[in-house]
Amino acid sequence: MGDLVDAAGLPTELGALDYLLHRGEANPRTRSGIMGLELLDTTPDWDRFRSLFENVSRRVLRLRQKVVVPTLPTAAPRWVVDPDFNLDFHVRRIRVPEPGGLREVLDLAELALQSPMDIQRPLWSATLVEGLAEGRAATLMHLSHAVTDGVGGAAMFGRIYDLERDPPPRSMPPQPVPQDLSANDLMRDGINHLPIAMLGGARDVLLGALSMATRTVRDPLSAVTGAITYARSGARVMSQAAESSPLLRRRSLASRTEAIDVRLSDLHRAAKAGGGSINDAYLAALSGALGRYHRALGVPIATLPMAIPVNLRADADPAGGNRFTGVNLAAPVGVADPVERMKRIRAQMTQRREEPAMDVIGSVAPLLSFFPSPVLEKMTESVVAADVQASNVAFYPGETYIAGAKVLRHYFDHPLFVEM
Repeated sequence: MGDLVDAAGLPTELGALDYLLHRGEANPRTRSGIMGLELLDTTPDWDRFRSLFENVSRRVLRLRQKVVVPTLPTAAPRWVVDPDFNLDFHVRRIRVPEPGGLREVLDLAELALQSPMDIQRPLWSATLVEGLAEGRAATLMHLSHAVTDGVGGAAMFGRIYDLERDPPPRSMPPQPVPQDLSANDLMRDGINHLPIAMLGGARDVLLGALSMATRTVRDPLSAVTGAITYARSGARVMSQAAESSPLLRRRSLASRTEAIDVRLSDLHRAAKAGGGSINDAYLAALSGALGRYHRALGVPIATLPMAIPVNLRADADPAGGNRFTGVNLAAPVGVADPVERMKRIRAQMTQRREEPAMDVIGSVAPLLSFFPSPVLEKMTESVVAADVQASNVAFYPGETYIAGAKVLRHYFDHPLFVEM
């Protein structure tokens, strides 16, 4: 798992969605870091742990890069190798009162997720947590969502892991060449390229207009119908799938992370028995738990709005950047039969995946990225969010090790998200 990452496959410019997520770091309601929490069977040697990340940060370029945003929006924000990169700012160690357990580690993860990242540095950290019972330890891998999504993060951080406790030593790659690019430099570079960019943009607009005009002349009915169909699909994708729960409509920024372990084989058997996928079974179980929660508090409901991220990443896509969209479901929390819950969830997921405008957020992100932050924040406040956001991310199969310590458990965490 220590192969060299092809840096040429990573784009130097932030995509529009990546930039929106980067800007969201300043607002606690839109902050969206990704946290990987792992329990280890023993405490790794600190020098070996630190050397591992020195090695990996030279192989995975994003771990050495920061975001430079132009002073004026004359160019796209850019990833550059930080000339002031300091590994010891990103790789840390902390000791909890002994004998520590999962609760103490979850509390540390919660604190990290609620804290803003330093956007003038590379957007990640790795913390070794010592002092757990029986000589064990934990790691907290914190990554900004601007860098990548959950699936991309699993691929990007795969270079950290070994398949045996004491593998042959890795060769140390050369340090990436630093890039001293300021916000003003990037702005001036954008101004210098504006004529070319404008010509290219005008050409693309003209070609698009000619193509649309040709289709309209040849088949005007289909062209108009297609536009209307896409607009209606976009309205369905963006609309709330169910009425918000009275218990979940207004929540503070305070949150608490919990973990429940379920054997994947048990979930697979449940999915097979219900005629659905593992994701269907997971969402059905979550819906059932939410239904029990509401009934226990004397507020039974039939459905609530649930948002599900859908991976759009192709095998050929680089690990960097975000390639996902979201679908909204009316989670059947009032249905007692788990098989029936699975059927309803599967039907909705199938319908949502077939929407022509399923990736409407990706389509409008380039426009939204030009809006001032106060306007974006007001828009965020005006949009009714889902009561629950649930996702699942596949982890590496088989046994994995970090700096000689075996990974016993791996959890993903996200602000105000339900993760699997």
